[in-house]
Amino acid sequence: MRTIRFGRTEVELPAIGVGTWAHGGPNTVHSRPVGWFGATEKDAYETLVESHRRGLIHWDTADVYGDGRSESIIGTVWGDVPRKDIFLATKVGWDPGNHGHYYHPAQIRRQLERSLRNLRTEHLDLYYLHHCDFGVDGEYLDDALDLIRSFREEGKIRFIGLSDWKNESIVRYADLVNPDVVQCYRNVVDDTYESSGLRTWVEDNDVGVAFFSPLKHALLLGHFEGPVTFGEGDHRSSLAEFRDFGLISRLQACRREMEKKFPDEQEPVLHGLIGAILSDTPTGCALIGQRRVAHVRAATHCGETLENGLLQWVRQLYRENGRATHMHWKSYQQG
Repeated sequence: MRTIRFGRTEVELPAIGVGTWAHGGPNTVHSRPVGWFGATEKDAYETLVESHRRGLIHWDTADVYGDGRSESIIGTVWGDVPRKDIFLATKVGWDPGNHGHYYHPAQIRRQLERSLRNLRTEHLDLYYLHHCDFGVDGEYLDDALDLIRSFREEGKIRFIGLSDWKNESIVRYADLVNPDVVQCYRNVVDDTYESSGLRTWVEDNDVGVAFFSPLKHALLLGHFEGPVTFGEGDHRSSLAEFRDFGLISRLQACRREMEKKFPDEQEPVLHGLIGAILSDTPTGCALIGQRRVAHVRAATHCGETLENGLLQWVRQLYRENGRATHMHWKSYQQG
């Protein structure tokens, strides 16, 4: 597995991180599905142990994934996985508690202490502000940031991160937050990393980057045979793309083209999709959701960069074929 220097954190990490959103299982917030159907605690546990065995030591979670379920599962593995081996990241922000807005200091402190208990650890390696909704004029940012920085001074966190589904939002607040790491949405179809100005900001400030949803919730892999329905509490049930027969058919064709283009790779589609987003960001890694041991095994066969000709070929293939027949991308409030 190729390793990267995670920006100014100076931590060496694999180019692939373990995303654990799905470990939280199915979940709804105000009747809106925000989880994943079909993930068992046994699968999640075995996945984490296998990821450590194979050198995937960057684990990413959040306080709201399954309302703490994902964090709690991670907290049970320390008998089989040494805590010191894992670069552990979690997030805060989407649970406002009893307050009328996100990022109330009392709620942040409550959530941090709960995350530490769930994860059964005394410190976090990376603590993200999970989104950039700091109020209409950013009026809640200063107090939130002062508290997050105090956690670092207390030794409860090592590094500060900033995340959002919209790269433009990260850019808006990047100078004010001055994060060590940004976590941003990017795949070969939905890619504003450069046009938003985020790539330039990352390079100018030597920041680590974690790209989330690089496979667009597995849709880009081209494995689905037709329109898909999901169980209750699965966020994918709200995505029109999974019911778009034309799109799914084109992505199957893309998979076949990738298999022909990269015949020597054990995971040709993963190799191309992940390589296409990592090739322009030396401090970047891709967070791949891994719910089962088979997912870990597949993830270990990607993470290499692509030379420019292949990079452009992959981008063109998916930009021509990866758009929905009728675009209907629902804006999410949880990432």
